[in-house]
Amino acid sequence: MANLNPSSRGTASPGHPSDARAALTRRYRDVRAATSKLTRPLSDADATVQSMPDASPAKWHLAHTSWFFEAMVLAPNVPGYRVFDPRYNFLFNSYYESVGARQPRALRGLLTRPALEEVLRYREHVDRAMAELLEREIAEAVLGVIELGCQHEQQHQELLLTDILHLFAQNPLLPNYADPVPLPVEFTPRDKPVYRSYPGGQFEIGHRGPGFAFDSEGPQHAVQLDPFRLADRLVTNGEWAEFIADGGYGNPLLWLSDGWAKVREEGWTAPLYWEARDGEFWTMTLRGAQPVDADAPVSHVSYFEADAFATWARRRLPTEAEWEVAAQTLPVDGNLLDSGRLRPKPAPAANGQLRQMFGDVWEWTRSAFLPYPRFRPMEGALGEYNGKFMSGQFVLRGGSCVTPRDHVRATYRNFFAPHARWQFSGLRLAEDA
Repeated sequence: MANLNPSSRGTASPGHPSDARAALTRRYRDVRAATSKLTRPLSDADATVQSMPDASPAKWHLAHTSWFFEAMVLAPNVPGYRVFDPRYNFLFNSYYESVGARQPRALRGLLTRPALEEVLRYREHVDRAMAELLEREIAEAVLGVIELGCQHEQQHQELLLTDILHLFAQNPLLPNYADPVPLPVEFTPRDKPVYRSYPGGQFEIGHRGPGFAFDSEGPQHAVQLDPFRLADRLVTNGEWAEFIADGGYGNPLLWLSDGWAKVREEGWTAPLYWEARDGEFWTMTLRGAQPVDADAPVSHVSYFEADAFATWARRRLPTEAEWEVAAQTLPVDGNLLDSGRLRPKPAPAANGQLRQMFGDVWEWTRSAFLPYPRFRPMEGALGEYNGKFMSGQFVLRGGSCVTPRDHVRATYRNFFAPHARWQFSGLRLAEDA
């Protein structure tokens, strides 16, 4: 069992311990209800199929998030707790080697049983046990693990939507997840990005509290930055179309070696989901196939593509430290999951400040996902949560149009492999001052 320090990695206790428990009870219920709401438009077949090894079926997301609470909270802390089905430890463990063997990730879509209805009963079983546990006095460390479980489930809410989008994009019928009526294109004259200047010097980054943070967000530490400039908005689809028209996908001089190999191996000619129709680009969205909005941020591009575009634009990607320093004083406000839009949105009118720092698309940085100075993984099985992935990944910042608003913060470090494209990932340009 992990020894979670709530002051840095879990729930900060607001006043009396019973107040913290009551707040966490509400949070648990809200998060679980939000997940259930996201799956209501799906049939059993929709929830079962897996479109690629990196994606997981919606049914698996529903079960895995319940398994997390069962394996990490209930079984270690509730004497006599009855697991719903002992076989589920194999079916729905994700990557916790210390917990036991598991269904191979690429084969999750073969789990036609248990049916969706049975998985929902599993969730109810776990929720009843969690409700009983949350009525008792609970050690602060256990409260921290429950908060981690809520944050973990919010990660899977976002993954559930990106995985469904990828699944539906493979269907020739191009089914829609949400209302198929095209959203109005919010035309704004495409102003050129303004580059805001930031001084060099020593800055503090990383989470110090209060409140929750994943272990990889800390400890807070000093970084030395040279003066830099950051674009005040995200790169748009229209700008990406110019990159395509200028032969960006055919010029090896723009690409990192591994990226160019991917371009040739997989035949990349545009962002994922784009296709040319009668002289214009269309894209698959959670609301079905729609024309590409030239003024909206480009999405579903890999780190390799983002880096090649930045080279073409004679700029670069920001480091994660530069991004965080620029975002530290900004409110978490933007086109996030609660907006219901479910696709990136054009930037608001320029106002002299940074725009779109939160929401719309996760922003690739040029920083590898590595441990911060003095990083220590959590003890026990939860030590496998982030630290084991600090190899071969790049950091993204800021959240997307399918990220829950209360899940993202300036210190949040998302990470994916540099070839990954199915997430709502885009970019903001930077340059040396």
